[in-house]
Amino acid sequence: MSRPGRILVINPNSSLSCTQGIAAALAPFGALGRFEVVRLEDGPPAIASWRDWHVVAEPLCRLVEREAAATYVIACVSDPGLDAVRSVTPRPVLGMFRCAVAAALTRAERFGVVGFVAASEARQRLALRAMGVEQQLAGWRPLDLPMEVLTDPKAPRTRIREAAKALASTGAKAIILGCTGMAGHVAAAEDAAGLPVIEPCAAAGAMALLATAPCQSEPEPI
Repeated sequence: MSRPGRILVINPNSSLSCTQGIAAALAPFGALGRFEVVRLEDGPPAIASWRDWHVVAEPLCRLVEREAAATYVIACVSDPGLDAVRSVTPRPVLGMFRCAVAAALTRAERFGVVGFVAASEARQRLALRAMGVEQQLAGWRPLDLPMEVLTDPKAPRTRIREAAKALASTGAKAIILGCTGMAGHVAAAEDAAGLPVIEPCAAAGAMALLATAPCQSEPEPI
């Protein structure tokens, strides 16, 4: 049985600063749901390569099998292990990239992505093709920074501003921050681009609350 209202948010990398950033981004939702943020302590420092993306699938499955929750969120903007984890639980499992894309499409027909590293593009395009919206991607720009630099309060902001501004010039009308490590840099991207910026933790948090809410048509327990 899942614990009532518990939303388990799993960072598939081992970065403490990234995990703390995810928790901070979800903090505004705390009054609305029971968000718990954890990390794979034995996971890679970041999901940077295809090998990283594949290797976390089984640990994610094992964690979900032993941790009961109403809803699960994979807190990486490459959605690693999403299909595998969905195979081991009947509960909703959300990927942050797909949530961010869905949110972006409520704001604009075309969007851009500020990526983590160049290798992330293929994985994110794979997800876009699965969603049937790859043609709505206006542009993609990687930062190619280490995770611990990305999560620094100031160090990556010049690069983030440059990437956001470049995406605006490609015709994007909304911008997705393509890594949870960028959660603290929304304002910098918005200021540079002059466009709505979608932060994946917030997008997934809102969708997780919706997925966790009981259906009003369900009968009351006797």
